Amino acid sequence: MKLDATDLRYITQDEFRVLTSVEIGSKNHEVVPTPLIVQISGLRNGGVNKLIGSLAKRNLVAKVQNSKYDGYRLTYGGYDYLAMRALSKRDSMHSVGNQIGVGKEADVYIVADAEGNELVLKLHRLGRISFRAIKEKRDYMGKRKSASWMYMSRLAAQKEWAFMKILHEHDFPVPRPVDQARHCILMEAIDAYPLRQIADVPSPGKLYSTLMDIIVRFARAGLIHGDYNEFNILIRRESGEPVVIDFPQMVSTSHENAEWYFNRDVECIRTFFRRRFKYESALYPRFKTVKAESNGEHDGFRLDVMVAASGFAKKDQETLEEVRSPASNTFKLLRTTL
Repeated sequence: MKLDATDLRYITQDEFRVLTSVEIGSKNHEVVPTPLIVQISGLRNGGVNKLIGSLAKRNLVAKVQNSKYDGYRLTYGGYDYLAMRALSKRDSMHSVGNQIGVGKEADVYIVADAEGNELVLKLHRLGRISFRAIKEKRDYMGKRKSASWMYMSRLAAQKEWAFMKILHEHDFPVPRPVDQARHCILMEAIDAYPLRQIADVPSPGKLYSTLMDIIVRFARAGLIHGDYNEFNILIRRESGEPVVIDFPQMVSTSHENAEWYFNRDVECIRTFFRRRFKYESALYPRFKTVKAESNGEHDGFRLDVMVAASGFAKKDQETLEEVRSPASNTFKLLRTTL
């Protein structure tokens, strides 16, 4: 689903009201009945039908064929518009530029604020590869089962936002978070290359050590990235310093599979450096050692606990893990600069 913001400025207030009504109705209905849309919106029946027709022409809602009743469902295009409108009304985002990244579970665009400062907009699209898994496990979704794929994308964005905020506040090398709405995250644009696009570095050993130190620092703060690889590490163009991105799979060191996630992160870096830079080191962190050292330290905070306290609940984490495949939630950059 490619983001098309062309018509966003032309959508009327009543059209957004109807679009929001379809979203609200989707919480309990696979197909939202037209009378319910009328009821939620508080608009005249005839007027709503005309507005729905206009939204359908723009592919923001879709009429479901072979339904037992006349009704509509919200499309990802409609969800995109609702999120972008929320960001725009908060003056966080003013215009949309080119797409710079596309992947299995997210799309990434360059956008700008009212002053023209470039930002990065990430739109989670979990249903792209997980829809079958979601359908197979719908029971646990309860009343949200009809809109589960959008709900999951929203959860993924909320999780990434919560982790990014906490990490940035504690001076971890992550992008500065700007805003979050529904399934979208707005963050600073960084002048950097993805590690996977770099063929040579002045000192592979130094970079290797820095990246392993970040894994250890995460763990000592109670966190494991869960997808720490060359796709999710940027290297700043000027300084050569790494920046870590993509946090929807981040887990606590108290997670039942924490050691497996930790070891996978470590092995991803070791494998990449061995293949790309012909560099291999016998030194690398072990989960049990880091965990034991962390238990003996008194840093005064645990970021996994702080994230939970910020509002992203354990049940939301479990919901995401139920349907997410172990495959990486990475995206392939279409240009070299974020």
